[in-house]
Amino acid sequence: MTTETGPQLGAWTVRGTDRDEYPDVLSVVMEALLAPEEAEQALAQRRPFADAQGYDRILVATDDTHQVIGTTRSLPLGMTLPGGVRRVAGVTGVGVWPTHRRRGVLTALMRRQLADLRAAGESYAALWASEGSIYGRFGYGPATSEIEAGIDTAHAELQTKIPRDLAPMVRLARPTDVRTDLETVFSRAAEEELGRFRRDASWWDRVLRDPPEQRGDRGPLRAVLVYEDDAPMGYALYRTLKKWDRTGSHSELVVQEIVATTATAHVSLYEHLFSRDLITRVVFDHLPHDTPLLWLLADRKRLARTLFESLWLRLVDVPTALSERTYATPFEVRLEVSDRYAPWNAGRWHVKADTEGARVQATDQACDLSLDVSHLGAAYLGQEPLLGALRAGLITEHTPGTVARLDTALHRPDPAFCGVVF
Repeated sequence: MTTETGPQLGAWTVRGTDRDEYPDVLSVVMEALLAPEEAEQALAQRRPFADAQGYDRILVATDDTHQVIGTTRSLPLGMTLPGGVRRVAGVTGVGVWPTHRRRGVLTALMRRQLADLRAAGESYAALWASEGSIYGRFGYGPATSEIEAGIDTAHAELQTKIPRDLAPMVRLARPTDVRTDLETVFSRAAEEELGRFRRDASWWDRVLRDPPEQRGDRGPLRAVLVYEDDAPMGYALYRTLKKWDRTGSHSELVVQEIVATTATAHVSLYEHLFSRDLITRVVFDHLPHDTPLLWLLADRKRLARTLFESLWLRLVDVPTALSERTYATPFEVRLEVSDRYAPWNAGRWHVKADTEGARVQATDQACDLSLDVSHLGAAYLGQEPLLGALRAGLITEHTPGTVARLDTALHRPDPAFCGVVF
């Protein structure tokens, strides 16, 4: 337990919490995120953890009246990173009571959380940023982006030269009736796709949760699956939104998630989505940069796309994170890293890497590149090059060519994709 002091506020305490205090924690988060009252009440009644395990990953800040004025939480995720599946702290549930903003409460929570993660041996943290201006200060970097897309079915024709080697079976069902098959497909895909994290039973409960009061104007959640030789190879989860006027139907199909492990499964899923009767537009909430849809469409320009930032990554333990990563080419570099909130990372590091990993040691020699830990986090997944930060004057290259060599070594041809907000 730590005690902090904020300007014009007095002292507050940063500490852990428990099941009984959870409604107060939730109240702060929902107020900070402008959530409706009925959503707060529904979540408070659910109580996400059956026992103490889970609540011990929540931190709160309380004032001198013992009121909860801030909170943050982390989820233990097994995420696919360059080099393999790693334990990643999924940071979520971050909020400060509106009357206590801009007074250092969040800073105290973030600093304590990073120290706790390091003590637990966790070298990475990731989050979805509600406000991008906040988390860069705490060492997080925007490491991936995803695509929100939509297309009118009148223009959703697929190319004629597409894989049709098999005649797969396509099944439409309630997701709960085919949950085992959904889990099988996702587990296989998550082994290969950067940014995916493993889903336990509670995560699947969340993904498939479908209470009528949370659907809005949309219909119930549906699952379409593709089977090849009786084995599930792909699925899509979607809802329909019925819209009518005097000219007929203008209804939409909204895809929550689409996952496939073969080219044939991709084709069969899109053919189903684009051929539903009465549907005039299909919308995708999350697509990766390398989505096969762009190559399957006869006219890809018809797919309206909006790019948005998704995962922000934070290296909690820089030498461990750099040593565990695999690289596209061998390289050697001396980095000077600044890290205001995790001082154990700050300093000079000699990195000697090859395609299997790296050896990272502290050094007092002159460095080739100076940068903040947030820039390392942004570049770590291989999608965001450091060159932009160099051109912006945010990092300093002491040895010419260092950034180009490092970007080449960090690059991954397969863009990371999470697809689920946590």
